[in-house]
Order: sequence, then C-alpha cells, then structure tokens
Amino acid sequence: MAHYLLVIGDREALGWVLTAQRMAFPGFGRAEIRALSPGDELLLYTTRGCFKNPTRDRGRVIAVGTARTAVATLDAPVEIAGRSFPVGCDVEFHTATRWPGGVELSPLVGELDAFADLGRSWSVRLRRPLARLTDGDAKLLRTQLEAAGPEPLERVLDQYTRWWQPGRSRT
Repeated sequence: MAHYLLVIGDREALGWVLTAQRMAFPGFGRAEIRALSPGDELLLYTTRGCFKNPTRDRGRVIAVGTARTAVATLDAPVEIAGRSFPVGCDVEFHTATRWPGGVELSPLVGELDAFADLGRSWSVRLRRPLARLTDGDAKLLRTQLEAAGPEPLERVLDQYTRWWQPGRSRT
C-alpha cells in the first residue's frame, strides 16, 4: 500500500470529493496518478488558498481515506470550478476534522521525508494533485490527525460542502 497527500486547492472541488466520494484528475500525465491503486491511503490536504483566504488559512491535512478503484478515463469529464477533469477514481473518506481544523503541514515539513530534498521550497511538491509519502510520513500525519479529533464525515460534511452545489458541477 502506498501513501499520498491528496492535494485539493479549491473549496468547490473539496465539496465534490467529499460528497461524491470520487477524485478526478486533469490527465494521466503524472506518474503518481498512473500509480494510484485500490487500497492506497490518501491523506486529504487542503491548500492555503483552498478556502479563498490564504492570509487567514493554512494548508492542513483534514482526513484520511482510501483509493477504492484505479484511476481510469471517465465516461464524461467532471467539470468543477471552470476546469475539466477527464480521469478519476472512487475514494472513501469516513471522518474529517471540523473546519477550519486539521493538521497544519508547514510546522511538520522538517520531519517529513517527502519534503527533505526541497528545503525552503517544499511547497512546490504540493502543486500537483498527489504527493507520495513514506510510511513514516503517513504514520506521523495519521497520529497528528487523530490527535486533532476527526469526527464522522456526516457530522462535518456541511462545513466543507457549503460552497459546492451538486447541480453546479457535471459528473
């Protein structure tokens, strides 16, 4: 089983991912997208800009989930926030932290192998939809997330989906 940060940079997209329990990608161009397999662990990361206020917000891990299917070409592209995503997979998230909670990533970067080679430019790795994590990285983030008090998704879902309306995105 591999571990990934699933990077979400838009609140409408986040609402769709958590509601539809699916993830869509812009294509098969990145190796990590092609490699994502059923059973792989996904640590859902929302960027500083995800909620349209990067001064207030911080990049946070808010949930742990699983890829349920391999990434495949979709029958019809998903259109969210003015972008089209022709490939995707099913995912499963059962819990999430309350908004705006979660585990802030920035203070932990020095402890994460996934960013060790990047120094102060670590955030460049988050400019893609999936960032591979080591087993140790995933364990550290899971432990921190558990301490942040995740709740059943149905209790906190409205906090993350208020910006997304099912009729506004084509799936």
